[in-house]
Amino acid sequence: MTSSNTARWYLIQTKPRQEARAEEHLLRQHFECYRPIKAPARGAQGGKSGEALFPGYLFIRLDCIHDNWYPIRSTRGVSRVVSFGGQPTPVRDELIEQLRQRLAQPQTMAAAPFSPGERVRVSGGSFSDIEAIFVSSDGEERSVILLNLLQREQKVRVPTRYLQCYS
Repeated sequence: MTSSNTARWYLIQTKPRQEARAEEHLLRQHFECYRPIKAPARGAQGGKSGEALFPGYLFIRLDCIHDNWYPIRSTRGVSRVVSFGGQPTPVRDELIEQLRQRLAQPQTMAAAPFSPGERVRVSGGSFSDIEAIFVSSDGEERSVILLNLLQREQKVRVPTRYLQCYS
C-alpha cells in the first residue's frame, strides 16, 4: 500500500500472542504496519528484546478508499479490524508519530524510591493517610505495599506518587 495523503492508520486486533505473525503476513501482502515495541529499560534484567506496548494489537496503514477488508481479516494471526458502528475507525497520524517519538527515546529503569521494609504513608487514593510497609516497585509508576487491614496483612499495588516517607 502507498503512503499517500489519503492513507490512514487503523487498529488490528491479533489472535493471542500472534502479533509478530500477523505483522509478518501483512508485510508480505505489502501493507504498511506498525507494532510499537518497548525497548527494555537499561538496568532491567531479562531478555534482550522489548515487549509489545499494546499486546494483541498492531496498526496498519491503508488508503481511505480501501473497502475490501477481507484480505486483512483473513490474514494469519489477525483476529479482526477494530471497528465502531460496523466501520473500521481510523487512528490519527499524530498519535502514531507521538508513539514513535516516545519509543525512540532511551528508557532508564528508575531506582526504587524506597527500600523494602521501609515504613511509608499513603498520601492519596483509597488508602490515604494509612501507614504501610514498602515491599517493592512494580514497574516505573506503581509500588507494592503491605497494609494491615482488618487485622490481616494485605499486599496492595498503589501509584508510587502516593507514597511518602513515614516520619
